[in-house]
Amino acid sequence: MAAGSGGLKDATALVGIGQTPFAKRLPEDERTLACRAVLAALDDAGIAPGEVDALASYTMEETDEVELAKACGFGDLTFFSKVGFGGGGSCATVAHLAAAITAGQANVGVAWRSRKRGSGPRPWTNTTVQLPTPAQWTRPYGLLRPADEIAMLTRRYMHEYGATRDHLFNVALACRNRANQNPDAIMYDRPLTREMYMTSRWISEPLCLFDNCLETDGALACVVVSAERARDCRRRPVYVHAAAQSLPAQHHGMVNYWNDDPLTGPAWSAARHLWKHSDLVPEDVDVAQIYDAFTPLVLLSLEGYGFCGRGEGGAFTEGGALETGGLLPLNTGGGGLSEAYVHGFNLINEGVRQLRGTSTAQVPGAAACLVTAGEGVPTSALLLRS
Repeated sequence: MAAGSGGLKDATALVGIGQTPFAKRLPEDERTLACRAVLAALDDAGIAPGEVDALASYTMEETDEVELAKACGFGDLTFFSKVGFGGGGSCATVAHLAAAITAGQANVGVAWRSRKRGSGPRPWTNTTVQLPTPAQWTRPYGLLRPADEIAMLTRRYMHEYGATRDHLFNVALACRNRANQNPDAIMYDRPLTREMYMTSRWISEPLCLFDNCLETDGALACVVVSAERARDCRRRPVYVHAAAQSLPAQHHGMVNYWNDDPLTGPAWSAARHLWKHSDLVPEDVDVAQIYDAFTPLVLLSLEGYGFCGRGEGGAFTEGGALETGGLLPLNTGGGGLSEAYVHGFNLINEGVRQLRGTSTAQVPGAAACLVTAGEGVPTSALLLRS
């Protein structure tokens, strides 16, 4: 569907990606990291900074549009937006730019995320922010961190559907195996074994150390232009075939208390919208970059996006299904569990690499890639195609 014909389907493309190194601690501040990632993405696309007229990032992003525009030398900005809900906003940043460009509000868009989570503060430690409704009903009773909230959902999932720690390990192992192929990944030279996983310390039972994402300093960015403009860019374009955001009815972040079924999270409603506006179905997806702040989110997302039936997410991971050559190769750069955790933006860049054919864990002939944002919070998703 072409730009201006009433939809986003294939009207825009990702033409540049950039990132800084990832580490537990980087010396640069977040603005410097943001600028480096953005300029690298523009260089990758072969587009001058002065041509940028649209920006999108997260509400939790500390580098604002004015700072970035001045430091990078952008021209007049005609569109800029920020998406809420942490890791749930990653794919939506690209979707907002795609919508703006398709509607004629901008020509060259940049989405980015810069974060010093490894060496900086944890957002939930600020009780003045975290204790309005609804957190006042959860924090005093021990659900202090996202890990605690997801642990409760995980326990319910295990109870209802018989999922086991081995199923969670399958997710952690697939991400670690791909990170072991990726020199940019924090866990590049650190293999994971089942014994290591099973004997590691609890973070919030039943989630152990390896069920939790990394704490990372780093920044990433990507460039979005119209499909017509993309044909003249430096790199092979990766088309935004479909996009979705979702804040389902009666949703309650992480724990989903008020839904009839807490295990039917935002992924389910995002998926309905995504597939409705796509020419593809789940069986057409060659590789997936599924948000993995915690291993059980992958099981919930596998079900929500239609790769398996209700309660079958655990069983789906068996037999190497998430490994290269399996049913659905997963998080091929290592994901948030083993490459870096920058609120899911590295999953977008890795999706682009897969469809360019340049991933360190390349899926042969990959032509369609699903990228998801955080399950358990208001979320977003992209369906990319080559």
